[in-house]
Amino acid sequence: MSDPAPATPSTDADLMFLLSWSNHALASEMAANLADLGISPRAHCVLHEARHGELTQTQIATAIGLDKTTMVVLTDRLEKDGLAERTPSPSDRRVKILTLTDKGRRLLRRSQEVVDRTHRDVLESLPAELRAPFVEALTLLVGGRLSSFATSEQPPRRRSARR
Repeated sequence: MSDPAPATPSTDADLMFLLSWSNHALASEMAANLADLGISPRAHCVLHEARHGELTQTQIATAIGLDKTTMVVLTDRLEKDGLAERTPSPSDRRVKILTLTDKGRRLLRRSQEVVDRTHRDVLESLPAELRAPFVEALTLLVGGRLSSFATSEQPPRRRSARR
């Protein structure tokens, strides 16, 4: 009688917990750091993606992982605050391109400084030799194995932004 195939060794670390905790902690810190500028991390992401003035709302939402409703609410707010405006696409007048105003570009420069500083501060908590490999590993996961979402009858709930 042959021995059964060896079981795949389990990891000692709970990867889902570690990624979830770190995501929530970083998102909370980023929200607190951007609050003085009056902008949310999501709004910063929208401004950052829209900075070249070539993308539609749908393209921006897809690029940063927002659903259509959230994107519309964010875009409405950015317009109301004078940070962005919807302009007709030169190739399809039914489609709107999100364009930053001068005020929006100024705010994006300031918010990007906050985002960069926060990222540096977080990564500096790691030993210097682990920083680049850590970011590289996460980039490979998000660009590869974790690049899309599995479908499920009970998908995980995502936290909504509360104001």
